[in-house]
Amino acid sequence: MSISTVSQSAFSFAYDLAFQISPIILNGGIVANSLGGMMPIIGLTGQLAALAQGVLSGNNEPFARFVPAPGSTLVANTVATYPFANQFVAANAVIKQPKNISLVMYAPVQDTGGYLTKLAIFEALRSSIESHVAAGGTFHIATPAHIYLNCLLNNITDVTSGEMGKQQMVQFQWDFFQPLVSLSDTQSAQNSLMSKLSGGQQISPSGLAGTSIWSSAATAIGSAAQGAAQGINGITAAVNNFVAQ
Repeated sequence: MSISTVSQSAFSFAYDLAFQISPIILNGGIVANSLGGMMPIIGLTGQLAALAQGVLSGNNEPFARFVPAPGSTLVANTVATYPFANQFVAANAVIKQPKNISLVMYAPVQDTGGYLTKLAIFEALRSSIESHVAAGGTFHIATPAHIYLNCLLNNITDVTSGEMGKQQMVQFQWDFFQPLVSLSDTQSAQNSLMSKLSGGQQISPSGLAGTSIWSSAATAIGSAAQGAAQGINGITAAVNNFVAQ
């Protein structure tokens, strides 16, 4: 085998691994404190050893392959329809929308022993995915056109068609949703003012030198109650003075 052939095989394998064999990466969740916080989906199918031994040489097929489903979103915007002050503003009122991405997982039984192990693999996969989602984990999705980061999983649905022959439950569609704002985005967007609001610290309003405003609800309620009590005392004193006269 020539060097160029080996290089082509290596590149082909790298492409298949990234976009077909394991395009789903678990982020955070059940792997937040291990494996660098991320793990490829193939780590949940128990096929890592078999993949390393046989796929590169073409002697072994992975447990499953993933293909992007038609209809995935690359750009999603909505033009606002509420009234505007002028036409120039209305023409530029485009609102960004979340993106949707779906992958179809092909997992046919490839040998006689596969019928015995398929159920066990799928049960382990389902349980791990549910635990990952429950732990607040997200997913990175790799496609040839775009890398979707920090996606949420909506559904895994059996979409097996009659073309698969006698085998049942072979095709599964994974529906993901990429929200506009992820948890990391909200943490980085929290500026010093928001930090003060969260911590109940004093805020000095612009243009009001020497004035401090307490930000937390508890202190705000306390300040209001104190002011009300002072006002009541003042009213009481005024009434007493009037009665005494």
